[in-house]
Amino acid sequence: MRRSGKITALSAGAMLAPACALGGDFAQFRPIGFSADGGIFAYEEFGIQDGSGSAYSNIYFIDTAKDTYLSGTPIRVQGPENDSSLRRVRTEAAARANPLVARYSLNDNPGQLVAFNPYSEVGPAPESIRYYEFPAEPRVGQPYTLTLTETEAPVPDTCKGLIERSAGFQLAFTEKAGKPVNETVHRDDRVPQSRGCPTGYRISGVVTHQGGSQTIHMALVMLLRYGFEGLDGRWLAVPLKP
Repeated sequence: MRRSGKITALSAGAMLAPACALGGDFAQFRPIGFSADGGIFAYEEFGIQDGSGSAYSNIYFIDTAKDTYLSGTPIRVQGPENDSSLRRVRTEAAARANPLVARYSLNDNPGQLVAFNPYSEVGPAPESIRYYEFPAEPRVGQPYTLTLTETEAPVPDTCKGLIERSAGFQLAFTEKAGKPVNETVHRDDRVPQSRGCPTGYRISGVVTHQGGSQTIHMALVMLLRYGFEGLDGRWLAVPLKP
């Protein structure tokens, strides 16, 4: 029997409340899942916005072949000023997203979070991450190394006077299945307006899914951008096809 496909917005596995922070607002991340063939990936970012103090939840649906959002998405819900009710905001966002989650059976294919390096972690380099495609013991296959390089970008007109430099990024494999390579798998040809005023990036994780004969790798990139009280952190998911 097929599952209903509904999102459990306040699941036990999710981190429900943002950590206390000074300065900017760093969103939390929750993967939702893939379609069976890996053609669609969805995730949620959520938190309390700096400045306004309002809760928000953004749910993204990505076409992994085209590296574009599905029509009518992302789904964005934000509470009024000083309304920090994550429960209410996340429940509303989940209700809006549930038809697409059910259509693509995303809850049936959660994928694997095979690497995770949040901004708060001390030690790993912010521009590189090394991982296996799937968790197993003994290990199966050979590791991958993914690197991020920031690229120059013009400061958007709306950001002039707020930031001194703007940035895009590129991603490259320097190791695939244990073999050294130099393969660029993503490069910004422009910086989308939706990123606001970007000042930097960090490679922060990888989610994988076996879609038919091909394993889909989704790179999780932390976007650093100008915020009301300091730098804000938001999540980008970039499809890779090793």
